[in-house]
Amino acid sequence: MSPEVPPVVDLFGLRYARPTEGDGQPPFVLELPALTLKRGEALALVGPSGCGKSTVIDLLALLRRPSTVERLRLLDHDVGALWAAGDTDACTALRARHVGVVLQTGGLLPALPAIENVLLSQRLLGELDLAWTTHLMHRLDLAGLERRRPQQLSVGQRQRMAIARALAHRPALVLADEPTAALGPEHGPSAVALMRDLAVEGGSAVLVVSHDRALLDGLGIPALACRVRNGVARVEAP
Repeated sequence: MSPEVPPVVDLFGLRYARPTEGDGQPPFVLELPALTLKRGEALALVGPSGCGKSTVIDLLALLRRPSTVERLRLLDHDVGALWAAGDTDACTALRARHVGVVLQTGGLLPALPAIENVLLSQRLLGELDLAWTTHLMHRLDLAGLERRRPQQLSVGQRQRMAIARALAHRPALVLADEPTAALGPEHGPSAVALMRDLAVEGGSAVLVVSHDRALLDGLGIPALACRVRNGVARVEAP
């Protein structure tokens, strides 16, 4: 019998409290009671602006340290223990290897041609996979645009290029923060569907953050809801 494959994300009992720094911002507390994501699985997180959806992305991308967490694992790595030990270098290495993030604004580096933006994660890891990169570029309708700078691309092309970059190193976890914000209702659904299909094809688990519940329902992506009650944001079943 083959050994059981661990989930990509296995989380329980996470709480994040934004540090107060005298900047006048009100206290913010986020609770994420439980989350499990397996390879090939797509899940969404919905909720109004300001409820903490992007904070969830940062926590899962290992960019923010939880205030407390009972269990937080990425594949077979005990991330909770790494945070407890203050091992930020190990968290950074795990993020580079196993996580791909699609930002709302694309986040492409303006000085690099489009193809070098896409290849950046592969180069940092020292693992070029040109066949997979070419496949992504064709599937995302970006072939022929490889040498253009980001400012020479349309808004939609830049966002699709950002999707290609996030998927280029075949990460175990793909996190997309409002990926359709710059695409509009006409092109948003097809872009999210293609991102989901390519991520699953590459063996990834996917979490899509959005305020557009109708779009997610139309694509058949189940969703968790982020709600704020009594000043505490909480992620739970809708």
